[in-house]
Amino acid sequence: MEPKVREKFNQKEITTMKTRNLFMNILGIFIALLLAGTVAPAATITVLGTFDFPGTGNNTLPQKINDGGLIVGIVVDSAGVSKGWLRARSGNFSAAFSDPNDTGNFTEGRGINNSKVVNGDYLDGATATLHGYRLFHGTFTNYDAPNATQTIPLGINNVGDFCGSLVLSDGSQVAFLNLSGNVTRFSIPGATASLAYSLNSSNQVAGYYIDAAGVTHGFLRASDGTLSFPIDPAGSTGSILFANNDANWVVGRYTDSSGITHGLFFETPDTILTFDYPGAAGFTSLNGVNQNGYVSGRYLDSAGIAHGFLGIISSGTAQPEQRKSPVKPVKPAYPVRLGAPAS
Repeated sequence: MEPKVREKFNQKEITTMKTRNLFMNILGIFIALLLAGTVAPAATITVLGTFDFPGTGNNTLPQKINDGGLIVGIVVDSAGVSKGWLRARSGNFSAAFSDPNDTGNFTEGRGINNSKVVNGDYLDGATATLHGYRLFHGTFTNYDAPNATQTIPLGINNVGDFCGSLVLSDGSQVAFLNLSGNVTRFSIPGATASLAYSLNSSNQVAGYYIDAAGVTHGFLRASDGTLSFPIDPAGSTGSILFANNDANWVVGRYTDSSGITHGLFFETPDTILTFDYPGAAGFTSLNGVNQNGYVSGRYLDSAGIAHGFLGIISSGTAQPEQRKSPVKPVKPAYPVRLGAPAS
């Protein structure tokens, strides 16, 4: 009798193992399908609205955006005068502002933090030099970095530390950080100019540099000083990184070989999304990103006028978007030159 009992036990054991294996296979397929649908959606940027600083013929150049949706920017009027502005989440603009020491009709609103502290630069017309300022509750405080002939603040974080670019007495242009009043200079190896555009709460920096051939490239600087460069989308002939948030999402723009400028979203370590504003005349720029994923940027219309827009990023694995044949820019978009940062 014993052999028959053992035979029945073996058959039952085999049946149980087959059932278990089938269950595990089905479970594996289910998990794979679930992951395929949730882990790697394509990143997208959705436009929420457009805006223009009031007035005829104005070029509207949004810069950074804080977590409350307050945007700082620059307006360039039909006479070429540049001033700063603020745009509230409600859509209301402040009056255009200029630093009291601006004698060159050139004040730029560049950075803003959650305390609504603004920083930027202005032009001394008599010496043709740029100087920094901080604006809080209507009061301007001027800032010049030690041993610099020109000081260009470009970004500020939520604890009040800030970054930018300096021109030194020998004519070189370097990036700088001001952390609790202590100034640190740095340059990208081989660069003729380095500009730190944004720093987050971890003091991670996003910016760009100009190489010996006059080509711009993006870079990142870690809080320990480690540099990552160049950061260029495929096919780029010139890249600029303007802003990063506390998740180290980075936005900027790049130009391709046909002369078209595209907005870009970069998510470390190597995810890049290209974005073109619908109907733009060959130029889109993403200039600010906050912790909630809202982005501020601009595009050019067919008449060459710059308009601002607000968008939001839905993160995922970014894929280059399929673009229709773009229209080439009707005019150069604010060229970069030594001392004067891109906007």
